Amino acid sequence: MDRFKLDRSKLVAVVTGVISLLLAVGYLVLVQILDFRGDMVPAPLSSLTGLLSPVLELIT
Repeated sequence: MDRFKLDRSKLVAVVTGVISLLLAVGYLVLVQILDFRGDMVPAPLSSLTGLLSPVLELIT
């Protein structure tokens, strides 16, 4: 039974390893869900001109 006994440092290493694997799998699932939504389409330029026109007036 002594060979299965974990001291504190090994237990911390195992727990952090498990947490790391869970975060990695969660990240991959999140990326797949976001990728499944389709192509990313940029915002139309007409919406940008409305936002930038006051700034452009200050510059010029």
